[in-house]
Amino acid sequence: MPLADTRFLGRRRALAARLAGQRIDDMLVTNLIHVRYLAGFSGSNAALRVSKDLTAAIATDGRYTTQIAAEVPDIDATITRDCAKDLLSQVPEGHRVGFEADYLSVAEFERLRDACPAGVSLVPVRGVIEEIRLIKDEVELAGLTEAAQLTVQAIDGLVASGELAAGRTEREVAADLEFRMRTLGAERTSFDTIVASGPNSAMPHYSAGERVLVDGDLVTIDFGMHRRGFNSDMTRTFVVGHATDFAAEIYDVVLRAQLAGIKAARPGTPLLDVDAACRDIINAAGYGEYFVHSTGHGVGLEVHEGPSASTSGTGDLEPGMTLTIEPGIYVPGKGGVRIEDTLVITTGAPRVITEWEKELRVV
Repeated sequence: MPLADTRFLGRRRALAARLAGQRIDDMLVTNLIHVRYLAGFSGSNAALRVSKDLTAAIATDGRYTTQIAAEVPDIDATITRDCAKDLLSQVPEGHRVGFEADYLSVAEFERLRDACPAGVSLVPVRGVIEEIRLIKDEVELAGLTEAAQLTVQAIDGLVASGELAAGRTEREVAADLEFRMRTLGAERTSFDTIVASGPNSAMPHYSAGERVLVDGDLVTIDFGMHRRGFNSDMTRTFVVGHATDFAAEIYDVVLRAQLAGIKAARPGTPLLDVDAACRDIINAAGYGEYFVHSTGHGVGLEVHEGPSASTSGTGDLEPGMTLTIEPGIYVPGKGGVRIEDTLVITTGAPRVITEWEKELRVV
């Protein structure tokens, strides 16, 4: 059996073991991210059934006949348009079939329930596959590291070329950065690139508009690439021309908070404490009301996934997890600063995979 198939089989084995305690005979997987995680298939229409005895069945439509044979050589595929329904039709009488309750609409659940063979029941399951995904294997970490390093090359090239400068629009800067990521191997961006200048930098989820960068602006750039299934995520904030006292002050506070968060991100540390390590510094500086989002999240097949470092975060960090550290200060009408890195949690100090300069950079 090919190496990749052994890896996917191990993931399916972990799923079967977790479902055993819930007396579930089969798991119907319809979330495409989870289909890819458990079987390796990357098409846009598919479903997967994993049984307690580790047998599996997968379905997709005729557009992917060749692709699924190449990506999933260890599971015989059913070619059909109605993937989930066809896989359910194969379930033996009396089986309890788990379904992904967080990803199935009420209408789709009712349709599948009505299509179940006699004696087959559907059972809602939440969070089981997500829990398995929290710990990345070596292949995942290699893919995430590669995407992160290429993302660093993109921002480095943007700044070195002078493409981030007064007189250019936010949208022009975003386009140049995205072009560089594409040239370096991105299949797409991980999310809409944020280039937020001047007062726009006080909006954490701003995108990129027609505003022209001017002297004294803070410019926050939040960006990432999607490559071979994996995502990257990092943020840096720059200042155009010269730094005002306000810009220098909040930048210093955010940088100290971000470094404290990285230092705290060690195995066994509660996620609440990682968030507090950043938040306490910003609170002490008098800007607590302007830190309006969580400290960090996991990165993997999705750019935003578990774990979550926030004021409501649960659980502790473990080796093999990923976590962003991204504190920020956003003062309406004046501007904001965010600094973000993606970390891999190790048995000691975390490994920063988006390593790039963080001192206040004037462009």
